[in-house]
Amino acid sequence: MNNVQTPLADKLRPTALEDVVGQAHILGQKGVLRRIVENGLLPNLIFYGPSGTGKSTVSSILAGVTGRRLCRLNATTASLSDIKDIIDSLDTMLTPNGVLLYLDEIQYFNKKQQQSLLEYMENGKITLIASTTENPYFAIYNALLSRSTVFEFKPLEPKDVTKALERALRILQAEETIVCPAEILAHIAEACGGDVRKALTALELLLAAAVRKDGVATLTLDDAQEVTQRSAMRFDRDGDSHYDVLSAFQKSMRGSDPQAAVHYLARLLAGGDLTSACRRLLVTAAEDVGLAHPQCLSIVKACVDAALQIGMPEAQIPLAQAVLLVATSPKSNSAVTAIASAMADVQAGRAGDIPVHLKDSHYQGAQTLGRGLTYQYAHDFPNHYVKQQYLPNAICERMYYEYGENKVEQAAKRYWEAIQAPHTTTDS
Repeated sequence: MNNVQTPLADKLRPTALEDVVGQAHILGQKGVLRRIVENGLLPNLIFYGPSGTGKSTVSSILAGVTGRRLCRLNATTASLSDIKDIIDSLDTMLTPNGVLLYLDEIQYFNKKQQQSLLEYMENGKITLIASTTENPYFAIYNALLSRSTVFEFKPLEPKDVTKALERALRILQAEETIVCPAEILAHIAEACGGDVRKALTALELLLAAAVRKDGVATLTLDDAQEVTQRSAMRFDRDGDSHYDVLSAFQKSMRGSDPQAAVHYLARLLAGGDLTSACRRLLVTAAEDVGLAHPQCLSIVKACVDAALQIGMPEAQIPLAQAVLLVATSPKSNSAVTAIASAMADVQAGRAGDIPVHLKDSHYQGAQTLGRGLTYQYAHDFPNHYVKQQYLPNAICERMYYEYGENKVEQAAKRYWEAIQAPHTTTDS
């Protein structure tokens, strides 16, 4: 007896492009992929995007449209022998028009496995549609990339997911009477994080849990909230989306948007990545706030230390404080540009000998070598300042640090201009 049940998402998989929700940028009436296929051409393709956005569904539809035999492999479990079996089937009665190979999660194939496909892709006997949730320009070898066209599948909007749920409900209602208020579908569509498969699975679970009376299955919002809890989370700490969230987090703080910054903090913490949130906070406090609010880094460090000591969930409180401080603080990248300029000189060999008066003189014989003889101790002079040369002769005119336009750095600039004004150049 076969007790295997086909998931609802597979039972209701669309068989025509018109039934695929979302992805209008490539599948709509003006979408370039749709127009390519309608003109009878099916090139090697790479579908890049999150799970549940239609990559495998579209590959099945394209196989049907072009009359090619569809072979499916998942790179997490497939091997070279699986590819060899497909190659051995070429030029047989089973594959008169060639094979369309749908290779899911291609990023898990090593270079040798990917290269094994190249010869057959070039002669047209295998048309490859590879899918990946990782950035293909990082995850796929160049030789295969150069023979393929990349199309990005984007997370679906709730309105698109709702269309898929409504279609599923119409099909299910042909089998039994189902009472499902519109607010339930709206909740599932919002909670699934743009993943149709996840939304259909939630609907399937909801239907399985429905109270049935007099042949009528009644779905409730309470049950819908239960089966969709945390389902909107899309977070892979080793994946491309992880770095997208981190990038958006740091750029939102740099861009002085406290609403976006605290939102991305929440996504990181909900995904369990306390460490990366703390690290990016510290970097941004130094890199982007910098000397415009010199105390900011100390405060952020204290908040990070508190968060790590407290642990989740309370750690979110000091981290939120730190994020909002960084986002709303004045900004200056003068320290970043100063060290970058100095590093560029050092790495290019633009350095020169250290002025003799600055060299270490705390050893016997230093005076004989002239070390430190003309050094002037700044604290012996008014305002603890005396003008003397510190940079090597070869680059003594270099300017690495430029005062930022913020209040703090401009105040420091005015102070040093006033202190340095009476001084004349002191020869070293």
